[in-house]
Amino acid sequence: KKAKDEKKFRSELAKGQKVVTIGGIHGKVTELKENTILIEVDNGVKIKVERSAVSLNSVAELGDQPS
Repeated sequence: KKAKDEKKFRSELAKGQKVVTIGGIHGKVTELKENTILIEVDNGVKIKVERSAVSLNSVAELGDQPS
């Protein structure tokens, strides 16, 4: 069930959403492609990661306050 939920979450990613990668990198989604996403981790610092590397929504799972 958890794998099913993660797959659903990854397919529903949206621009502006705060996420955490499986490597523990926190950032905000800035661009979505079929297999990759671009995450802004700091002002102007962006990294490209595989969709499968995104593990959870930081707002829902970690209790972060939206900014």
